[in-house]
Amino acid sequence: MATLHYLPPVKPSAIALGTLFNHTASLAVLAPLFGDTYQRAQKANSSEEFFKSKETASAASAWGSSVVGAAIQSYGVGALINATGTLSYKGAAYLGSLILFASSAPTFLSQIFQEKRPLDTVAVGALARVFETVGLSLFLTYWGTRTNPFD
Repeated sequence: MATLHYLPPVKPSAIALGTLFNHTASLAVLAPLFGDTYQRAQKANSSEEFFKSKETASAASAWGSSVVGAAIQSYGVGALINATGTLSYKGAAYLGSLILFASSAPTFLSQIFQEKRPLDTVAVGALARVFETVGLSLFLTYWGTRTNPFD
């Protein structure tokens, strides 16, 4: 039977709480979508009509992919914390910043210089990404990610 020894173990409660933390941070970005969908639900003639609408399917798809993405990111950050041996909040902040700049800096630069998006919209997205990376790594360091801390 094949085992997955090459994937670092991460405490399941850290993944679950990290998913909740990360999903809450990303929900701040998705909140306008859910707000509009909720208003449409109030205006719909019946609940069956609302659940058959494309807006509901779109919102459910966005929510589901957000939860799955948050869980994968929580595991990834927890595995990096374990693999690097990070024990301090300072180290966790550095690790989260590295993840932020590696994953989001090209997007931010493209949005500012190439797409010429307004800085306030880019700043909101950047703030959400800071919570999803640096905040998540600090939270997971606080909670603990090692399955056996004495190893």
